[in-house]
Amino acid sequence: MALPQAFSSRRGRIFALTAFLALVILLVGYQTAPPLSLYRQDPVVLKQPEHEQSIGHEHQETGEAGHVDLTPPPLETWNHHEQQDTGIPAKHEDISSPPTTPSGEEDIDLGLGTGTIEVGGEEQANRPDETQEASPAASSTPAEEDCVSFEQLQRKKPGPLSAGKRQFPYVRPPPHCRTFQLPALEKLIERMRTVIKDPDLFRLFENSYPNTIDTMIKWHGYARNNSPWDTNTGTYSKSLAALMATPDEDQQEEEVDNPETDEELTYIITGDIDAMWLRDSASQLYSYLPFLTPSTSKDSLASLWRGLINSHARYIVISPYCHSFQPPPESGIPPTHNGAYSQNNPQPPYDPQKVFDCKWELDSLASFLQISSAYHAKIPEDLEFFGKYKWIEAVKAAVDAAAAMRLGTYDEDGKVLPSAWTFTGWTNRGSETLTNDGLGNPVKENGMVRSGFRPSDDACIFQLLTPSNMMFAAYLEQASVIMEGLAHLDDLDEGKKAMAKNMTVQMRDLARGIRYGIAKDAVVTHREFGDMFAYEVDGYGSANLMDDANVPSLLAFPLWNFTHPPPLGDHHQKTMVKSTHTSIKNTQTPNRSSESDSTQPPSVDDETELPSLSPPPSKPYTTTPLPTHNYSQIYQNTRRFILSLSNPYYAQGPALSAVGGPHLGPGKGWPMAATVAALTAYNSDLSGLSSGSKEQEKVVEGQLQMILDSTSGTGVVHETVNAWNEKDWTRSWFGWANGLFGELILRVAEEEAGRGVKWEQGEGLLGRSWQ
Repeated sequence: MALPQAFSSRRGRIFALTAFLALVILLVGYQTAPPLSLYRQDPVVLKQPEHEQSIGHEHQETGEAGHVDLTPPPLETWNHHEQQDTGIPAKHEDISSPPTTPSGEEDIDLGLGTGTIEVGGEEQANRPDETQEASPAASSTPAEEDCVSFEQLQRKKPGPLSAGKRQFPYVRPPPHCRTFQLPALEKLIERMRTVIKDPDLFRLFENSYPNTIDTMIKWHGYARNNSPWDTNTGTYSKSLAALMATPDEDQQEEEVDNPETDEELTYIITGDIDAMWLRDSASQLYSYLPFLTPSTSKDSLASLWRGLINSHARYIVISPYCHSFQPPPESGIPPTHNGAYSQNNPQPPYDPQKVFDCKWELDSLASFLQISSAYHAKIPEDLEFFGKYKWIEAVKAAVDAAAAMRLGTYDEDGKVLPSAWTFTGWTNRGSETLTNDGLGNPVKENGMVRSGFRPSDDACIFQLLTPSNMMFAAYLEQASVIMEGLAHLDDLDEGKKAMAKNMTVQMRDLARGIRYGIAKDAVVTHREFGDMFAYEVDGYGSANLMDDANVPSLLAFPLWNFTHPPPLGDHHQKTMVKSTHTSIKNTQTPNRSSESDSTQPPSVDDETELPSLSPPPSKPYTTTPLPTHNYSQIYQNTRRFILSLSNPYYAQGPALSAVGGPHLGPGKGWPMAATVAALTAYNSDLSGLSSGSKEQEKVVEGQLQMILDSTSGTGVVHETVNAWNEKDWTRSWFGWANGLFGELILRVAEEEAGRGVKWEQGEGLLGRSWQ
């Protein structure tokens, strides 16, 4: 009788219901749990979630054979995507005729046969499921509950597999599961289906290029007044937990107390690491530059782009020396735990509710300026946007931080100077901490900016990191054009106009000093290759001769127009830098070196004038004429060094021969570096490879072949691949590398279209077979 009596009580009924639900959840979990074959098998240990590992090992996910089951599922499950309204026909083939245009819609013409690739017009683009035959199951309404994580999708290896020997799966999520819709991108992919004749190469492009848009736009929305991250007042109108929890009954009060503003915000993760890096997110979105057109719609790429600029600006104002950040509290996404927080000691410290990890990497600030300059170059009529929110303040924070890190280790009397930022870490990896109690190795001031860490998140040996300084100087100059425009903008308040005028001066002076230091100390003579760039220098004469796969790298030098700065006006003081870079045509392809071409570039043979708007301080790098160099020849010598075994981090083997780095260690090549080697080959003036020549085509062909053959059947681009074992790889959910590969394919298409290559007849790299 005790049991019935217990159930008759309120407490007993609650207990019984709880026990029943627990039993149901246990049974369902048992039925749906993945087989242990999906994880490491010897010993059987479930993989720890990436974001819970120490940041020092954040990229150590492995894809070695035996660790992940990549065998195809049974044939009856190959139509995984056809079970829902995905837009992929049940009998989809890799080499197919263009989709039939729906009645009443304009045909899609991207102009690939006329020498250009025209993209954009996203407002009028059709969604892919509107341009392809619907499957019989499409009548059922798709639900978000049907969506799985990208890593789960990869494990399923869904079909239809590509028709080539590599049998790549189709790993794009169904349309309703994608994190952002970009119809113009869908148009381009369908057009490229008729251009790329090899089924495996097309599938790799189809999977890789939209990877960030499909899976990594974690949140896109609007800032709120009095956010816990308010960078103007520092006030906390509500706790972080209260802001993230907005129950229905409190929604009205929330809107009154903390209303949305019109400030767009965007949060983009790197892939399998659930946090936003300034550098990665900028590069991920930059891959879609060809689609950027003016729009006020929240669903447009322009809105997404403005949101990322605003997010970067907010982060930099909060912590200019940090490189990766937590979700905005407005998103309702809880902060990601970083196990390295308790192990690292950066000074100044950071708030882990706002910052995911804090390493001073100069390229992070350069990336913020890069996406800002790209937006202005594509949509110059929207200059007011940069004066409306926190962009000017963020640039000031960035310039102030960089200027503080320009100081050397000692003053003129030999006294050790305090450093604006230091870092020590409790780690078993030398690349995760700085020597000399966080100061790093001594540096002599020469105009360049110290960077504690590289784009790989590894510590610098010599802190004057050449490629990061090159990129920062180039985008300081390009972004100073925006700042100068704001200084003369009628609708901007006088305080901001005065700040913009002052910042224009500081940005150009800072860039000028960096150029001086690079010309003076970063060009060295190699006994075999002649004059070349050093990867790192210290100002004392020491140099580190190597290159790292992560961009900015020395190999990527042509991508940011360092040798071809924009005209900066006609002011009273002018300094000179020799330019050896020819003008670059203004195209709509993702050519990273053409984004500043909205203004007329200087002549090839002229000296480019770089004005300074203020009286120069008494520093050699502001008063001494810049040393002149033939940067084209220097880059060619550097390129030969980088792509040889003379580079200590060039991984050469039968699976992949590409630049690697200490982040994953010797022998691990990065497909990203192979992509950069191919992209930069098309810059004829710097690479020395004649445009349209057989030599140029051979270089690009070799890099494409290696990338295509190094995915271990996953159909996406990895972070690293063992040069001697294709099945030993890391990170197959890495948006930056995948987007960059898409850029390469579009660049190949542009170059071949310009030469009138007939893909339908099997000509060119895109018309041939790669089997």
